[in-house]
Amino acid sequence: MEEYPVKFDVVHPEKSSRGVLLLRLFFGWLYVGIPHGICLCGLAIAAMFVQFIAWWAVLFTGKYPLGLFNFMVGFMRWQNRVMGYQSFLTDKYPPFSMK
Repeated sequence: MEEYPVKFDVVHPEKSSRGVLLLRLFFGWLYVGIPHGICLCGLAIAAMFVQFIAWWAVLFTGKYPLGLFNFMVGFMRWQNRVMGYQSFLTDKYPPFSMK
């Protein structure tokens, strides 16, 4: 059986600084939520259009176009990295990237 092309792994840090966690708790919305939120909001609007186009492509061709698939995977990857950071699952600041 072919391996699925998308995987989700979270490496939880062994030790985290309590001070940094408190700063992230109170100010995370400011330095993570706002800049990433603005970018992800625009990408979410684009993702809705991509899903609509992909639905028609799958309906008529029976295949999900690779470019549209890569865009959706990149968007979800970025969104999950931000949510993982905001949920204190990782200490690594999420990059502004769909890679």
